[in-house]
Amino acid sequence: MKIFGIAGHSGMGKTTLLEKLVPEIASRGLVVSLIKHSHKNIDIDRPGKDSYRLRESGCKEVLLLGNDRWALMHELRGAQEPSLDYLLDRMQHCDLVLIEGFKSGGFPKLEVWREGQGKGTLWPDWPGIAAVACDTALTDLQLPTLHLAHTPSIADFVLQHAVVR
Repeated sequence: MKIFGIAGHSGMGKTTLLEKLVPEIASRGLVVSLIKHSHKNIDIDRPGKDSYRLRESGCKEVLLLGNDRWALMHELRGAQEPSLDYLLDRMQHCDLVLIEGFKSGGFPKLEVWREGQGKGTLWPDWPGIAAVACDTALTDLQLPTLHLAHTPSIADFVLQHAVVR
C-alpha cells in the first residue's frame, strides 16, 4: 500500500478536491481508501440507537453492520490518539491510502490553497509538503504548483509521489 497526504487550512477545499481525485484515481484501476484526522469530536452513531446505547454503556469497540456498509467504532475513553501507523495497520488491502490530517507526519503531502480564503500557505512550516494545488498562479513558491481544476494532473502527481508504507 502507498500513502499520500492532502493538507490545507479549513475551508480551502480539501474535501472538494478529494471528491474529484478519488474517482480519477479509481478510474485508473486502483483501490483507494482514506484516513481523515479531525481535531473535533466525531460521532457516526446516533443517540437512542442500540449501538449508541451499548457503546455508551462502556463497550470499548462496537462494530455496526448494515446492508451496505460496516463501521467499527473504537472508544478512546481518555487514552492517547493512536498513531498513523497503528491506523494504517487496520486498513483493508488497497493500492493507495489518502491521508487528510496528521500534519506532523513525514509522508508526502499536497497542500490545497485558495487565494480567496485570506490565509497563508502551510508550506514551508509543515513537513512533507511536496506541491501546492491552487486556484491562482503562485510564483514565489520553491515547489511545484498544480491548478485545482486539473484533477488528472493532480492524480498523476499523487501517484508519482506516493510512498510505500
